[in-house]
Amino acid sequence: MSDAAAPFRTETDMLGTKSIPADALYGIHTARAMENFSISGKPANPHLIQAIITVKQAAALANGRLKLIPAPVAEAIAGACEEAIGNPHRSQFPVDAFQGGAGTSTHMNVNEVIANLAILRLGGRPGDYGMVHPVDHVNCGQSTNDVYPTALKIAAIRLLRPLSRAFASLQEALQEKEQELADVLKLGRTQLMDALPMTAGQGFGAYAKAIARDRWRIYKVEERLREINLGGTAIGTGLNAPLKYIYTVTELLQDLTGLGLARSEYPMDLTQNMDVFVEVSGMLKAAASNLLKISNDLRLLASGPRGGLGELRLPAVQAGSSIMPGKANPVIAEMMGQTAMRVIANDSAITMAAMSGQLELNAFTPLIAECLLESLELLTRAVTLFEEKCIRGIEADRERCLESVELSSALAAALVNHVGYAEASRIALAAQAGGCTVRDVLLSEGRFTPEETDRILNLHQVTKPGTPGK
Repeated sequence: MSDAAAPFRTETDMLGTKSIPADALYGIHTARAMENFSISGKPANPHLIQAIITVKQAAALANGRLKLIPAPVAEAIAGACEEAIGNPHRSQFPVDAFQGGAGTSTHMNVNEVIANLAILRLGGRPGDYGMVHPVDHVNCGQSTNDVYPTALKIAAIRLLRPLSRAFASLQEALQEKEQELADVLKLGRTQLMDALPMTAGQGFGAYAKAIARDRWRIYKVEERLREINLGGTAIGTGLNAPLKYIYTVTELLQDLTGLGLARSEYPMDLTQNMDVFVEVSGMLKAAASNLLKISNDLRLLASGPRGGLGELRLPAVQAGSSIMPGKANPVIAEMMGQTAMRVIANDSAITMAAMSGQLELNAFTPLIAECLLESLELLTRAVTLFEEKCIRGIEADRERCLESVELSSALAAALVNHVGYAEASRIALAAQAGGCTVRDVLLSEGRFTPEETDRILNLHQVTKPGTPGK
């Protein structure tokens, strides 16, 4: 150990010695990881770091209670965890999110920071590991391979809950828009071609149903994350983790997190298999696919406004062009679509990482963690903005919507049960050729009286089940 006034201290590991900034809370393992994994410049997700610290706090309390480490050391570690959870030392967790080692570098980074904070609490200097050791004390009874997946599940649950609330709010906004636009008649389209009449409200009702399913899936998938392998240590056998410790640390972690966590009956399964994270990501991908479809629909329905469909008006939130005056683009819908694409891409990465695990461990868990937590955070923010800055401010151009219905041949479908499919097709083609409406053709040919025509082509009736005019 170097003199306290020196700018560096010397630490030793299995590879040799290394100079560490004297006041750094991290140690030699973190320093090597910083050199080895200078990749993205993006450190591990702070929610993951916070969850690992919470696991460390539970372990310290359990080890102290069972006298597996000295009581003063356990108290110092638990206090250090409480301090670090307050997030005043974020700069001390610099290890890149993309790393080899199944998360060992991030895990050891936390072990070193907590150890040095505990040392400071006991009156020592950073690096004085004779007082509190990152492995012997902070990591007592643990391994990266049970701590990291457990922490990832805690972080994911904590992020799932605000996402579930965001989807609930979006569903509510879509349902309100369904009611608001229930009397706006517009043209439904299939394969981008004129189909049948509908109301604008019905379109938003369909979106609300899709988001309701996403909300329910996201709410229920939390159950898949509650089973943890903490206490399984390196491969799930529990070597160096006494049974009393395993039960105690699980109970303490339940108390600290307030989550319904449960000890796995077969920790080896959860140590080597990452399919639970694939399942959670799959739910996020399903939600992203719905959000992408809805955002694309809105962009199309609002296109123009003069040269496109122009049936909806999306809120203008910023100027849209540096060269075209008066142009406002559907930027919030575009943001939602791009976020959805990123979530779908993350799902592919999670799937590949999970299937690439080998034998008793998955070395690619850091990629799973980065992609899953990013997807959860991105979706929560994007869905909230999508609701607030787009959905709630949507308006319909009622005249444009009605005109599209009247000028299309869609109303010919209402004639099928009156004149037959072939004759209805002829009338539709006649309307198209003449540049007039189906109503005009019927009246000019005298097929029905004006009153009968009005009953058959009743625009409110053709948006509901049954045969119009009967």
